[in-house]
Amino acid sequence: MHILPKLPPEDDSLPNPGGPAKYRSPQEAARIYFLPNLFTAGNLFFGFVAIIRCIQARYVAPTDQTATSLYTEGVWCILLAAFCDALDGRLARLGGRESLFGKEFDSIADTVSFGVAPALMVFFLILAPAYGDYTEIFRQVGWLIGFIYLLCVAVRLARFNVLTNPLVPGVSEASSTKDFMGLPSPAAAGFVASLVLVMLNLQFKNQVIQQWTVQWLPLLLLPLLLLVALLMVSNIPYPSFKYIDWQMQTKARPFILVIIAIAVAYRLRVFSFAIFFLCYIFYGLVRDARRAWKKKYPSGTEESAPEPEDEDAF
Repeated sequence: MHILPKLPPEDDSLPNPGGPAKYRSPQEAARIYFLPNLFTAGNLFFGFVAIIRCIQARYVAPTDQTATSLYTEGVWCILLAAFCDALDGRLARLGGRESLFGKEFDSIADTVSFGVAPALMVFFLILAPAYGDYTEIFRQVGWLIGFIYLLCVAVRLARFNVLTNPLVPGVSEASSTKDFMGLPSPAAAGFVASLVLVMLNLQFKNQVIQQWTVQWLPLLLLPLLLLVALLMVSNIPYPSFKYIDWQMQTKARPFILVIIAIAVAYRLRVFSFAIFFLCYIFYGLVRDARRAWKKKYPSGTEESAPEPEDEDAF
């Protein structure tokens, strides 16, 4: 996932550790480490398959049921791409094998998997549906909203590369936060994919629900999709799961809440993904508003007491 991570410990053999000359040569910066980049290639592969499935569902599928199966497969491909994206950076940091090549390769793969694939999927199913009362209106403006989403993904990834480039002064200080800056693109893509999964599941319940999802749900989702796109290029901090490992400790209340959430997710099945991503999106908004309120109207106790970073980061 794209975050602003702490830089790995500097190698004493490198000249000027901690300074701008992190790499001794272009060849060193362009090294291809096998395991991290293998998962990045897996991220790109699943994104490419998701795009193919969306095109096949729209133009090749002989029946609606076949199209639904293809769209569902595309959704799972996007979620698998997010899984691969979460592992490639963790493996690189775990082995101390980060490189500029890996970061650029990861950004290109993310643009395909979390930019093009979700934009195409949401355009076909929500922004330009094949049937419905508002089909012509959506076709006139749907492509623009899909492009805005894709543009925000590309801008976010480009901003990440600039802010974490070792040649930029002050990168170490700017990268020390445990939070994402803006909504991460895998979370945005996961939210879009989970909405599509919910729509596809609801359309088979009964005729009333099918008519509602076709005619009214796209109208409700338009502002939500625009909000997700704008949050990606915002400065709102979102919690990162980067530091969760076998050594992490937590308090009893968050631990119990996580167990309950897992049990509820098991019960809700396909709806659990949409609920998880929706809670994550609005958690960042509420937490940022709460911090802004405390900063504007500080009380005597809140001014002296340190902010519970660990609990928020969980």
